[in-house]
Amino acid sequence: MSDRVQAPIARFKSKEAIIGIVGLGYVGLPLMLRYSAIGYRVLGIDIDQSKVENLNAGHSYIEHIPAEKIALARQRGFEATTDFRRVTECDALILCVPTPLNKYREPDMSFVINTTDALKPYLRAGQIVSLESTTYPGTTEEELLPRVQEGGLVVGEDVFLVYSPEREDPGNPNFETRTIPKVIGGHTPACLQVGIALYEQAIDQVVPVSSTKAAELTKLLENIHRAVNIGLVNEMKVVADRMGIDIFEVVDAAATKPFGFTAYYPGPGLGGHCIPIDPFYLTWKAREYGLHTRFIELSGEVNQAMPEYVVGKLMDGLNDQGRALKGSRVLVLGIAYKKNVDDMRESPSVEIMELLEAKSAVVAYSDPHVPVFPTMREHHFELSSEPLTAENLASFDAVVLATDHDRFDYALIESSARLIVDSRGKYRTPANHIIKA
Repeated sequence: MSDRVQAPIARFKSKEAIIGIVGLGYVGLPLMLRYSAIGYRVLGIDIDQSKVENLNAGHSYIEHIPAEKIALARQRGFEATTDFRRVTECDALILCVPTPLNKYREPDMSFVINTTDALKPYLRAGQIVSLESTTYPGTTEEELLPRVQEGGLVVGEDVFLVYSPEREDPGNPNFETRTIPKVIGGHTPACLQVGIALYEQAIDQVVPVSSTKAAELTKLLENIHRAVNIGLVNEMKVVADRMGIDIFEVVDAAATKPFGFTAYYPGPGLGGHCIPIDPFYLTWKAREYGLHTRFIELSGEVNQAMPEYVVGKLMDGLNDQGRALKGSRVLVLGIAYKKNVDDMRESPSVEIMELLEAKSAVVAYSDPHVPVFPTMREHHFELSSEPLTAENLASFDAVVLATDHDRFDYALIESSARLIVDSRGKYRTPANHIIKA
């Protein structure tokens, strides 16, 4: 192993290295806290000035990350900046930026490309660049490699390039950054060795694979596995409903089988920054190879149809009560994409709200984790969270349970609401005013 490879490895092992984290959101912030907690100096880089100011003041803008942890990291030397010139100070640059889809459901690589372009004038020998954003196989080689080498640095000799996909699960108390195994692929064997040295200090188990492409496809397989199985159980939900069978009872019963079955539960659609998006990265890239990923695309169609299905069940329920959806007051319960978090990215609840508004319903929401409807790239409502009192619940023609937060008082909702459309299986006992959706 050459000195140029051994030197950065030694700096990571001795914790003399400065860790640069680019993108301080749901992925970058927990990673920053972990490196800070074990004794590294961390520099956070983000283009959002307000985010940087909040962090430097010791504040948190993510509900499940306490401000005390940010303040403690600041005491330990963490600093946030919008100044990309400070890239030269860092020994590692870990990219945690969004990879959304555009309006044609194709990968939007602009955040990754623009970030790499912003970094490249300040890259120097001895650094490692690690991409953590979920993306299609070949991104690291096709987009990052030429940009990193543009200034004359040679990847694998002067600088090192790896792909190591994030595996955050916000709101899950059973796992944290340290305990979730970390897959990593390097552009060269030397890149992989430096990458392992970077991550093995902070993560209990590092899982090396043969290439950046293999690591990229690993992340997609994880999320496609989930998307396809949720698509299957959502389709089963529709069939079971038509047959008068409770799909949640069926899944619970099937889950008692100790082998060969994994329980996935249906819902109002898919949400979050991974599961609704990542499968389309592979379907898009597969076309380059003349392949059509029918299985993946079919599950996507099923999952994307779920908000319409929920609204259809609401319309049926109102119709049975002699009411039209038009003009009805509808309260959507839970607008985060999953329970017990404040993350609204790709939330099916928001799509349900838009469908209701398009059909001239009067829409409101209640979510203890989202007090005011935030500014979003594609969606906006001038709304605040409604208080869940018996009187307020009774004032709505219907409530739609879209996200099953633990902080909801389900007994109060059941006793006070005129009509409940339950897309999460919270109410198992049949009742005239409860519709399973």
